[in-house]
Formats: sequence, C-alpha cells, structure tokens
Amino acid sequence: MPHVTPADIAEDQEFIDRLKSIRQDIHAHPETAYEEVRTSNLVAEFLEGLGIEVHRGLGKTGVVGTLKGNRPGQKVIGLRADMDALHITEETGKPYASTVSGKMHACGHDGHTTMLLGAAEKLAANPDFAGSVRFVFQPAEEGGGGAYEMIKDGLFDLFPTDAIYGVHNGPMEPLGALTTRVGPYASASDNWEVSFEGTGGHGAAPENATDPTVAAGQFMASLSNVVSRKVGLTDWAVVSIGHLAGGDRESPNIIPAHVLVAGTARSYRPEVRDTLEREITRLAEGCAMAAGVEAKLVYDRGYPPLVNSADEVAVAGRAHVAGLGEALTDTKASAIGASEDFAYYLEKIPGAYVSIGNGDGPDAAYVHTPKFDFNDDLIPIGVAYWMNVVAEELG
Repeated sequence: MPHVTPADIAEDQEFIDRLKSIRQDIHAHPETAYEEVRTSNLVAEFLEGLGIEVHRGLGKTGVVGTLKGNRPGQKVIGLRADMDALHITEETGKPYASTVSGKMHACGHDGHTTMLLGAAEKLAANPDFAGSVRFVFQPAEEGGGGAYEMIKDGLFDLFPTDAIYGVHNGPMEPLGALTTRVGPYASASDNWEVSFEGTGGHGAAPENATDPTVAAGQFMASLSNVVSRKVGLTDWAVVSIGHLAGGDRESPNIIPAHVLVAGTARSYRPEVRDTLEREITRLAEGCAMAAGVEAKLVYDRGYPPLVNSADEVAVAGRAHVAGLGEALTDTKASAIGASEDFAYYLEKIPGAYVSIGNGDGPDAAYVHTPKFDFNDDLIPIGVAYWMNVVAEELG
C-alpha cells in the first residue's frame, strides 16, 4: 500500500467538499457526553455505506467499524476519533454554528470524526493492506471517560486489537505540524476538595469559635510545598487551587463554620500521583488539627497519564513524514499538561497519540472557548496521516 500526501487527497475536490459538509453538519448539531445519538448514527450509516462491518452502542453511543485488507495478514490496528461536544455557548458567528443552545464543538471533535470517516472511505475503496483496521468512534472524551466505558463494554475483548492510534488538532499550532513523544505525553488529571469544618462564630469574639478560615489559609499558603518538597527534581507535577468558598458576603462580621478549597492535581507517573494525594491529605489534616477544626478531603482520580509506546510513536512519525516531511514532524516534543482519556486504551495495548496543528495562528481562539472552530484545511492532512499509519503498520 503506497503512502499518500495531503495534496493527493486534496486533488479530489468533491471528496473534500463532502467531508467539509459533514464536518460542518456535525458542528451545527453538537451532542455532549453519551448523548451522541445523531452523530453516532451518522458515523455508523456512513461506514455501513462503505461496506464496512459496524458495531453500534459500545460504551453507550460508541461505534466500531472493522475493515479487512485484501492481502493476508493477522495484525489489527485501531484508529480512534472522539465525537462529543462541550457545554459552551458558541460565539463564532459561522453559518454552521451550533443550533443547540449551550452546546458547541469547542474542541474540534467534529473534525476528528470527519478526518477518520474520510480515511475510512479511501481505505474501503482500495483496501490494499495486510490485516485489519478498527475505526473506533468514541463518545464522552470530555470528562465522561468514554474510552473507559468502551473498554468496560468489551472493546478489546470483542474486537482484539494489537495497537491503537489517536489524533487531536493542535490549536494555534502551524497547520499540519505533528507533535508527540515516547513515554508520558499527557498528564493524569485529578480533582480534590477539602472542607474545613469548624463552629464559626462572631468576628468580634474569635476566642469563642473554632475558625476554619485559619486552617484554610495555612493550607493554601503551604500547598506549593507539596510539589517543591515532595516531588523529585526530575519529575513534573502541579497542584492548583481553582475554587474557594466560605461565609456570606453580606455578613463579613461572622466567622464561617465551613470553608471549602478545591483544585486540580496533574502528574505523569503513578508514583507521583500517589504522592500528591497522600501529601495533600496530610497537609489538610495537619492544618485542621493545628487550628482545632476538622478536614474532610475528597480526592477524585480522573484520567490516568497518557503514555505512548516507542514503536508506535516511530510509526506515527514515519507516517507524517511521508505526508508532510520532517520539518513538520516532532516526535520528541515536550509533554503537555492537558489530560486525555485515550490514556485508558494505552493502559491495555500499545499505541501513539499525536497532535496535528490546526493552523489558526497566534490570534485564534483556543480550544474550550466560545470562538473556537476546527480548521477544515486540516481535513486532507488528517486523512493522509491516517492512511499512512495503515500503510506503515499493514502495508
């Protein structure tokens, strides 16, 4: 199976126009986690129209398509796209802007889905490869753990897969510029909250109260020590406070009985993740004890670290070089602080997750904002990348 370039894909203008129309249709009809009924039906019907074997309903609204190559071979690879939107009110002003109040495709999953559909069409038209390709269309990446739900529903039991690949658009990065790395690429994402519980009291008589604000203040002032004194120099972690609540603005003379402090913790290694949970807990309990109040802590482990495997990163790099050259291919990029539930797949089988530049420029809107829009010029680049991954793995 030969490699292709984005220019090869873009030569078929009717194909590109049709994919743009699909992308913009999905964009206009966003569906959030586990509600992707319209989108998953669109995907399933598209794949079935190509003669691809389709399984619906995995992980509630997920779709898996399987395409066997014309040449003998046992290897099976998975290509994954996410389908869900976000709870954000769109402000792009585009003619295909969201028609659903309070929801929009603010992360480019409409484009991810479209690029993989395009690759499926091209591969189905000429399955000149040895082995099989799984097209995995996943719900609920945005905090809903759709990857975990698909695995729990038997993704790799029903559809054994040797390696899996994922793509995300790179907002504000040069169009087509690929970045990835071997090992940890995206961080674990954990949320925590500490409720400091006292009795409260009159601000003029603090001696008659147990004051949770003292414990909360000491906790917040000391929180940076969790990383600076408990995480090794060669590791990376960050702990940030994102929410603080206590008392009533209309009653500043009252010491509150409860103060809530909440935030996020990010890390790349399981050992560091354990350290953060342990030390945040210990700090909260120590500050509470010193102030004579109680600390109630909830530490919620979200997505695990996303850890790419070496062989698959090499495949991803070669696939992109074949399409756009070495200058736009960086397989030794820095890790990112964002998290991704593609990590759950990589806990089960080897694979590689990459970012490919959306090319909007430094003044463009970032993902998860009301003005973000996927760049349709990335579509032929993504289609070519997916086809070249298949060529590298099964060609």
